[in-house]
Amino acid sequence: MLNLSRLVGAPAPPEEDLRYGAGVHEARTGALLGRGPVVVWNWTQSCNLACTHCYADAVQGRARGELDTGQARALLHELAAFRVPALLLSGGEPLMRGDALELVGDARRLGLRCTLSTNGTLIDDATAAALAAAGITYVGVSLDGPPDVHDRWRGRRGAHAATVDGIRRLRARGVRVGLRFTLHRGSAPHLPHMLETAITLGIGRVCVYHLVPAGRGRGLGGSALGREEEREGLAWLLAQAVQLVRSGTDIELLTVDNHSDGPFTYLWLRRHHPELAPAAWELLRRNRGNRSGIALAAIGPRGDVYPDQFSRDQVLGNVLVRRLQDIWDGPDAAPLLGRLRDRRRYIGGRCATCAWFPVCGGNLRARAAAAGNLWGEDPACLLEDAEVAGTGEAGPPTSP
Repeated sequence: MLNLSRLVGAPAPPEEDLRYGAGVHEARTGALLGRGPVVVWNWTQSCNLACTHCYADAVQGRARGELDTGQARALLHELAAFRVPALLLSGGEPLMRGDALELVGDARRLGLRCTLSTNGTLIDDATAAALAAAGITYVGVSLDGPPDVHDRWRGRRGAHAATVDGIRRLRARGVRVGLRFTLHRGSAPHLPHMLETAITLGIGRVCVYHLVPAGRGRGLGGSALGREEEREGLAWLLAQAVQLVRSGTDIELLTVDNHSDGPFTYLWLRRHHPELAPAAWELLRRNRGNRSGIALAAIGPRGDVYPDQFSRDQVLGNVLVRRLQDIWDGPDAAPLLGRLRDRRRYIGGRCATCAWFPVCGGNLRARAAAAGNLWGEDPACLLEDAEVAGTGEAGPPTSP
């Protein structure tokens, strides 16, 4: 997750320590020294929608074999003991669990910093009030464009209206809300509309997700944007970020799931706003790009543990068999984790010689795996060959 607004001069957000804090890059088995990883917990595969691009391959109706309430509570205690700095609750649709609000309350009482990723359609007044009372840190709500576009991608007429209603209820309760928007060929033309929507609704953050070929997203290869289209879209977002920060508009712009956005951002700033480039470089140098298997872990509905939420074919263990802490950094941890933590020795293709590897981390392994080689290059890299080589004006300022 790359905070474009922060990179162009916005004040530090509440979660600054997890991305750009001093010493972040020194942690090898957690998000920070002495802490566990950020955890994405997809605690149900059930969903009330049928989204075309769902990375979790969610199902309508009840999914079998998911952790029950007692097992979920035990896991929350484990996460607290592991000193997990942030817990992202997702699905499917996380509110499809009948005990969802109860578990959110348990997590907060244990001191866990919780965020919720939802389609927003199940947030009635009572649910919004309960989330606010529980002290949920942040709710990310997905929108794919104007009503007709959103409803088509979500597989249900009226989904857009229900989602916007849910957002308004959360905002009325003072809950911090972010809009989540997946960038692909069908949605890209609507990006300006989504930014306007966020400003109109009083949403404080817009997260633009790059399409990942996981789950049902594997069938959308033809919908992925090409490199030039991605670069144009990111340049537009950066220009908007600069304008919003300088106008004092209280909204953050972020991109997610393509860590080559970082080098591109630095190079764009160096060309268009050179006064901002040095500070941005320092933040990128601290962050180090992709840290799946290091600072990020994912847990599936049945307790399987993965390096991130997109790598469902890379099972590291199961929390019903071993504690997450033992799976993550115990003596019998999966060999894959060791390779991810020393990834430069293993990743090939363009990444192997890329001048920007120290601030990108080899990008997203799930996308490389979907292209046929877990340790190959990420085919969605935004960088041109001269930039990868780091030659002349296309190179980093110094060796990180």
